Amino acid sequence: MKKAIKITLYSLAGLIVLIIIGSYISYWSFSPEVEDVVTTSQNTSYFTDSYDECRSDFIRLADQLQKEIDSTTIESLTVQSKVDQNLTIDICYIPPVQDAGKLFVMSSGVHGIEGYTGSAIQKMFMSELIPDMGDDRPGILLIHGMNPYGFKYKRRVTENNVDLNRNSSVSIELYSTENSGYADLYNFINPLQVASTSNLFNRFFYVVAIVKIVKSSMPVLRQAVLQGQYQFPEGLYFGGTQPEPQIVMMNEYLPQYFDKYDNIFLVDLHTGYGEIGKLHLFTNPVEDDNIKELTETIFEGYEIDWGDSGDFYTVNGDFCSFMGDINPEATYISMPFEFGTLNSQVTFGSLHSIQKTIIENQGIQHGYKNNKQEKKIKSSFIEMYYPSDPAWKSTVIEQSREVLSNALENYMNIK
Repeated sequence: MKKAIKITLYSLAGLIVLIIIGSYISYWSFSPEVEDVVTTSQNTSYFTDSYDECRSDFIRLADQLQKEIDSTTIESLTVQSKVDQNLTIDICYIPPVQDAGKLFVMSSGVHGIEGYTGSAIQKMFMSELIPDMGDDRPGILLIHGMNPYGFKYKRRVTENNVDLNRNSSVSIELYSTENSGYADLYNFINPLQVASTSNLFNRFFYVVAIVKIVKSSMPVLRQAVLQGQYQFPEGLYFGGTQPEPQIVMMNEYLPQYFDKYDNIFLVDLHTGYGEIGKLHLFTNPVEDDNIKELTETIFEGYEIDWGDSGDFYTVNGDFCSFMGDINPEATYISMPFEFGTLNSQVTFGSLHSIQKTIIENQGIQHGYKNNKQEKKIKSSFIEMYYPSDPAWKSTVIEQSREVLSNALENYMNIK
């Protein structure tokens, strides 16, 4: 009997070891790729790998549009910085052909590192779609590089470690919001030691994370981490204690354009969430049935995530909601475009995404084990938000071209 019990225990122990080894291998070999995409040089040519190049390309194309379209204006708004005096938000405004009371706005770089893709989409839009618009062209406002510090230095956040998509508000009440779920997870997502991918915490990060998922669930964990927090300046997804300079600037600057229009349609460009290479129309819940119906009309034929899936999370202080408050009298429709990079809609992808974000911030806050680790961590983080794969870049432009063309046509047909 004792021998049988021993055999059973050894067998269970062996099975557990095999499960741990198998899950370890599966987690660290997880590397989704874009499949069945035809890469074209026309699409990939819109991407450049430095903030200065992106900015100069945007201004060059804006100058060209200014020569071709009367009353087009270009402005560069300097963002004050302690480390760099050459950071700007660049804006191009094109008046409508006929005053239909409609304004289309496209913003990029709210999360700085995501600005490389946002800039490429804006350049495609300026080069291809604007010149082909006919007599029903709406007013167009292009906002390039909302977070120029994060854009230039390849971080999601501002130089104050503030997530601009958790900081955007016309009311100071936002900055007293409490996120108790984040506080409960603080030690897990803000490790205090120097950053290294080879330490035990990072090697077995997924094991600890899965234990927490079992205790609460993936949606609860994701919501607690991602919704934004206002108590820990050194932490992830910090929304600040006051509006960042860009938000103050936009609140003062944009009414000159927004107040002219009865109907405003915003597309805010992002990367990182969802299935790799796929455009996700991913918005906070909309309570107004009329706005929801108009949005579905504009994006007819495309799936919109309205927050009714298990992978959904909401955020506080998001840029799209803030922009709608600038002219509350207007009918306002907004849609974040999210281009997936790491299959973060599945468990392993979501855990990799959180882990890479944690260790990137850890390195900024506490330093790196060595130069090799710093390079590895930063490179992995950049790849998560700005993949180097030409197929990914090509499909991003291809999908943007199609969806924007159809959405703008539908938008102009709305009465």
